[in-house]
Amino acid sequence: MEDKDYYKILGVSRNATEEEIKKSYRKIAMQYHPDRNQGNKEAEEKFKIASEAYEVLRDPEKREIYDRYGIEGLKGTGFTGFRGFDDIFSAFGDIFEDFFGFGTSYKRRTKARAGADLRYDLKISFHEAAFGKETEIEIPKNVICEVCNGTGAKPGTYPTHCPTCKGTGQITRSQGFFTISTTCGQCHGDGRVISHPCKECRGYGRVRKNKKIQLKVPPGVDTGSKLRIRGEGEEGERGGPPGDIFVFIYVEPHDFFTREGDDIICHIPISFPQAALGAELEIPTLNGKKNLTIPRGTESGDLLRIKGEGFPRLRGYGRGDQIVQVVVKTPKNMTRRQEEILQEFEELSKSKDRDNGRSKWFKARS
Repeated sequence: MEDKDYYKILGVSRNATEEEIKKSYRKIAMQYHPDRNQGNKEAEEKFKIASEAYEVLRDPEKREIYDRYGIEGLKGTGFTGFRGFDDIFSAFGDIFEDFFGFGTSYKRRTKARAGADLRYDLKISFHEAAFGKETEIEIPKNVICEVCNGTGAKPGTYPTHCPTCKGTGQITRSQGFFTISTTCGQCHGDGRVISHPCKECRGYGRVRKNKKIQLKVPPGVDTGSKLRIRGEGEEGERGGPPGDIFVFIYVEPHDFFTREGDDIICHIPISFPQAALGAELEIPTLNGKKNLTIPRGTESGDLLRIKGEGFPRLRGYGRGDQIVQVVVKTPKNMTRRQEEILQEFEELSKSKDRDNGRSKWFKARS
């Protein structure tokens, strides 16, 4: 918004009452209303600026901010002016009813409607799910036509009241004691018709375009996680708010890790001597290689835990753990010497078992 003096635009003093502001706006709106000045760009601009001034000065909170900080201060309220006549008519429906005699059908026709929500499916890697990702997505959506500013009418022309339903959007027929209302077949319930459609949007007021949107995927998401981007869905109608985009996450599987909640699981093969005697191994984690101690006497299937090496907790603090399942591998294709050593080990084990058996027998007899 450029720097404007809203009081001067409406021709009122800075101490003007709400009724004085309304009265002045009424006079200007009647003079420059687009239906009375079709094709007059100067009148259109004056109508828009007067409506912008009235929107600010009629609201006590916006007016106080404007008095203190000017137009720059209004940016914090989210008010940036009106995009087109539909926005103005939607905001001041009751006002225009008083001014120009529109009935309840006008209110119904100009009722704001929120835009539709959109869906986008995003595939990310296991590593990106663990550490987050900033990316750009491109999504097709209907946006307001820049040529006609969303009116659907050729520039310099405007939609008019439907002659069939008189702007109500409904056709009412009486049958005996009953009154039946049906949607107007000419305007399809919109209450207005476009005699000269915009060539760009063909009278729809929207055009299909691909929009690029920056997206931040937080660390810790999983398949099925849903992210919401507010205000980036389909445009609302007649001043209604836009819809949202819901991004559904799909995480690609990993070759080495699997996920259970916030923990990750992997399988590490070790030899029989390492299981029996213990060992120090270097194993992969999400954050690089880490040392893991294999205790003496570890059996196949035992679980070892590395604290804090799992996924970040999406709705909390800290991280899960990495759980290492040990798999003791049976040696194959052994050399003769290896077989001899294992046979000697087996004989020693049997001898030890016999000695332990005798010791238990003597203890039981004593």
